[in-house]
Amino acid sequence: MTLDRASNERKDQNWLLSQMGDNSRWLLIQDDANLVHARDNELHYLSRTEVADLALQDAIFLGRDEAHSYFALDVSKQQEKLSFIDSESEFIDMRQVGRNLPKQQGSIGVLARGLCYWHKTHCFCGRCGQPNKMVEAGHARRCVNPECRHMTFPRTDPAVIMLVTHVFPDGVERCLLGRQAVWPEGVFSTLAGFVDPGETLEQAVIREVMEEAGVEAYDATYIASQPWPFPSSLMLGFIAKAKTTEIFVEQDELEQAKWFSRSELNTFSEWGDTKPGYKLTREDSISRYLVEYWRAQSEE
Repeated sequence: MTLDRASNERKDQNWLLSQMGDNSRWLLIQDDANLVHARDNELHYLSRTEVADLALQDAIFLGRDEAHSYFALDVSKQQEKLSFIDSESEFIDMRQVGRNLPKQQGSIGVLARGLCYWHKTHCFCGRCGQPNKMVEAGHARRCVNPECRHMTFPRTDPAVIMLVTHVFPDGVERCLLGRQAVWPEGVFSTLAGFVDPGETLEQAVIREVMEEAGVEAYDATYIASQPWPFPSSLMLGFIAKAKTTEIFVEQDELEQAKWFSRSELNTFSEWGDTKPGYKLTREDSISRYLVEYWRAQSEE
């Protein structure tokens, strides 16, 4: 996302109010879903005039570009005021439409969704239990208890996601993929899991591969990351090597795991295809990025 988050300026209430003018764009969130022009596959940006009757005191500043300032509003409790929304727009989960949106819009949309979710789930102080009040343009909450006044900030949960590879005795390099029972039929993905307290990212990779597939991994190398605010994760992508290849799945997390060669991956169809057979994960996922990163490397 290329928006300027204006981290210092947004703390100034007068500056913030000056950004809520005619050039502001407003994104609405309802029950964790974004308002989207379903036919055009674009976010539905509203003007300041259109949202004038909504609870603007709850606006969350997302950032600004050269032309506009962007704000998010959770309207889950203001449905009676939404009759102005045209019939061609609807609230849709970003996981369903994100890959079809322009990249900038998708980035802004998930930021809006993530911050609205955080506010919804942090209404009370974690220290004294009193209500929290939104401050700093929606990027913090402060306890209203004058004896506490604890500040809470949005947190991101680190999660590792890894492609594990091994060169088998036949000279063919294969990667380890798994699937959960709740996924669409045939979809296989890289393994993933949350980082434990006091654990390095590399240790988390090795532990999660063993826990999920019974495979001993080593040499975890960082590749790339992807924010995943569903609800509040940062996916940290790795490629690791396997010392062992026998798979043991207890099925409490994974339904199945298998080794696949590059040539086998070439026969996979896409996420969303209805035909039978194996399928790759979505194109907008870091899981897919890791697979494509490895597929692009020539076998030694």
